[in-house]
Amino acid sequence: MFSTFKSSKKWLFAFGGLLSLFGLIAFTEIRHGQKHVRSVIIRINQTDGYHFLTRRDAIGYLTNEGADPVVGKDYADVDLRRLEKRLKQHGLVKNCQISRDLTGALLVVIEQPRPLARLMASGDGTRTVSGQYVSEDGHFFPISMNYSARVPILTGNYFAQNRSLVSERNQPLLDLLKRIHDDPFWRAQIAELSVDEQGEVTMWPQMGNHRIEFGPPTELDAKFRKLKLVYTDVLPAKGWDRYSRVSVQYRNQIVCE
Repeated sequence: MFSTFKSSKKWLFAFGGLLSLFGLIAFTEIRHGQKHVRSVIIRINQTDGYHFLTRRDAIGYLTNEGADPVVGKDYADVDLRRLEKRLKQHGLVKNCQISRDLTGALLVVIEQPRPLARLMASGDGTRTVSGQYVSEDGHFFPISMNYSARVPILTGNYFAQNRSLVSERNQPLLDLLKRIHDDPFWRAQIAELSVDEQGEVTMWPQMGNHRIEFGPPTELDAKFRKLKLVYTDVLPAKGWDRYSRVSVQYRNQIVCE
């Protein structure tokens, strides 16, 4: 009986030794894996359902189109801040954060810009797509081959001299675009906005053959109240094609002709 006990104890020690050995090997493998980039995990936010970027796009931006691969590279040689800066140089990336997880994977979280309108340029009497959206921050960013956002068209000579809306001077126009985007009624109704050299705004709706003379993008509450009255009371009673011009730019006046 004593011999059997000694034999069992010997087997327990042997089994425990094997477990320790396997545990040490596993720990060594994990530690070794954590020192190198084992994989890249891309997470792209899709605010409002926008899909401007794909994982393939993001990997291309991250690796300089394959010229600077990261998988397999020692983490000591990976500059996360430099990679973030590289990604932020692309217009379809509003913001990003890069970190590493416990398995040795590189985690890339990307925030896309939120478009308010799509800019189109005019030339020789015809309109051509300029390949830019206006973001909620006032920046212009390129169109995507992957996705086309349903936002109003933006035209006019104003944009020949204003290649961004990031300024105090342009804040009223940006506020107007945000107002249209954030209101379901106006977002569905307004199809196009044109801004002349003086900053005066004219709109064209989805329904009807009239133009809306909005004037400067100021006094938004008062102007949209008057315009809402036109769309809820006047046009349903008189007919959507009755007028060719609706003006709300003057205080305390609504002009329909």
